[in-house]
Amino acid sequence: MKLTFDEMKQKLISGENVNLECKEAESSVPKSVYESYSAFANTNGGDIILGIKENKKESDPKKRFIIQGISNPVKQIEDFWNTINGNKVNTNILSDEDVYAISDADVILIVIHVPRASYNLKPVYIGENPYKGTYKRNNEGDYHATEHEVRAMIRDQNPNGNDSSIMEHYTMDDIDSPTLMAYRQIFKVTNPEHVWNGYEDKEFLRMLGGYSKDRTTGVEGLTMAGLLMFGKGLSIRERFDNILMDFRDESGLSGDMRWSDRVTYDGTWENNLFNFFTTVTRKLTVDLKKPFKLENETRIDDTPVHKAVREGFVNLIIHSDYMMDAGVLKIIKRDDGFEFTNPGVLKLPIDEIYMGGNSKARNPKMQTMLRMVGFGDNAGSGFPAILETWKSNGWVTPELIENTVLNQVTLSLSFEKTAIKNGDKKTAIKNGDKKMSEITESHVKDIIEFLSDNGEATTAEIAKVIGLKPSRTRELLGEIDEVKPIGENRNRRYTLKE
Repeated sequence: MKLTFDEMKQKLISGENVNLECKEAESSVPKSVYESYSAFANTNGGDIILGIKENKKESDPKKRFIIQGISNPVKQIEDFWNTINGNKVNTNILSDEDVYAISDADVILIVIHVPRASYNLKPVYIGENPYKGTYKRNNEGDYHATEHEVRAMIRDQNPNGNDSSIMEHYTMDDIDSPTLMAYRQIFKVTNPEHVWNGYEDKEFLRMLGGYSKDRTTGVEGLTMAGLLMFGKGLSIRERFDNILMDFRDESGLSGDMRWSDRVTYDGTWENNLFNFFTTVTRKLTVDLKKPFKLENETRIDDTPVHKAVREGFVNLIIHSDYMMDAGVLKIIKRDDGFEFTNPGVLKLPIDEIYMGGNSKARNPKMQTMLRMVGFGDNAGSGFPAILETWKSNGWVTPELIENTVLNQVTLSLSFEKTAIKNGDKKTAIKNGDKKMSEITESHVKDIIEFLSDNGEATTAEIAKVIGLKPSRTRELLGEIDEVKPIGENRNRRYTLKE
């Protein structure tokens, strides 16, 4: 959706951010435009506006940006297209509708809308060397991507994922036998007639994708999936000392307690992924309600909520980038919900993930291993199943938070109740007993005042001001009659109705 001149002025009130960059460009396209093009494409997309001068000494956003306009918009647009289609950048991801002029009286500006690049096109870079010409974006502006960030983008181009690569010199001696035995017992119960049940461990792993041989080079050994899922802790730490597994139970705390239970490497267990998954899953779900239900005279203790929590854990494992320079698979259990954090940014835009039907796991072999023993839904259906479970229980929508600076993703599952309408009276329940009027009267007032002063803002910006979680803030924004959204999905902002 193209920006209007008035919408552009409203954006300027909030100043430059992770999705907005202004350039003076009075008579020619600045060279720095292409750095911003690379940065937006490699992060979350955004708009570059040509024809605006920035006075960096001015702290007031209303005075900091001066709309000057440009004298030759037709020529500048033509020059930009000639450059972007030449050898200045490695790929052009723009369509004709992404570059256009907007005007007010005799002032003309150029808007360049840069979408988020598809994972198979990243990195988008300037020149011929991706390690020197790749940029990313944060709230401070464009910055050179690190070598590790560029390598992560290149890895993500692989349509077969990352976890099928052979770990040379890692053999069956590096497998933890008790872990693999435990997995095979679950596999046999889940698939009692499966032919793989009769295979030796090495052949069984080969069929799962945990062991492989390169027919061209003759190199064979455990794959990344096989080593990380079933390997000995020491063998894993020798190869993946950059990755830490950490679970903290922060529920029911009192006094100076930081956590009531923790699972991390302490020498008491073989810290592979399957052990971590089975151990922590029990701790996550032990307190969840289990309504009495019989099926074929057998009590069923599993519920959609249990399955959704496990699905969140499965997503953490199959979407983690284990080749990053540093990262933590972090799970936090609190009284009001759970948080799952994995290293690596999203391969797909957030709005596509929420729609479901598509999945691009970094670790498809691990996904198969877990699915074969009943953990994880079919590709593309797992996250929508979590959304549906949370919706059916009246809880706020699960929030997927991508941090492109720390290169990590957090899934937040909260038990907080959503806002509902009861006649003309709005009510909301948090932990089952608080009314919305008790929670949000001052928040609504603060939101209206903030938007009145600033024109428009993102959910995250508003949440920071009023002191609520973005998921809760988004619920409130949808209930305030004076507020209207601008844009779609990840580019959505809010302003006051005229």
